[in-house]
Amino acid sequence: MPNTLTVFDPAMCCSTGICGPSVDARLVRFAADLDWLRATGVEVERFNLAQQPAAFAASAAVKQALAERGEAALPLVLAGGEVVSIGTYPSRAQLADWAGVPVAASPAKRKLPLGVVAPAGGCCSDGGTSGEPCC
Repeated sequence: MPNTLTVFDPAMCCSTGICGPSVDARLVRFAADLDWLRATGVEVERFNLAQQPAAFAASAAVKQALAERGEAALPLVLAGGEVVSIGTYPSRAQLADWAGVPVAASPAKRKLPLGVVAPAGGCCSDGGTSGEPCC
């Protein structure tokens, strides 16, 4: 099973899209799912078209998908270098399956800085380890 997942996001204002006055709940869920996956030991790379266009140009699979579908191909997910998802944010179960991790895997709990409270589902972009406020 691949131990690396690579996500190619459409152009967003920040690396996760979880910013600004109107946050898309799908992006919050997906960021939490990626954090969970990292905590289980899976290497996760995430690229934003607005901030890291060179990563898109460097991947033959991404270039092909963009040529065929345009930006509708994004988000695009690679597992072990192979395209596994095009045009939608996958579920935690799908991510776990592609990474070879049981969905019930429970990563070690991270301690949050004093005064930072993680909401149910843990949508802090880094699990609360940097001291940034959780959503």
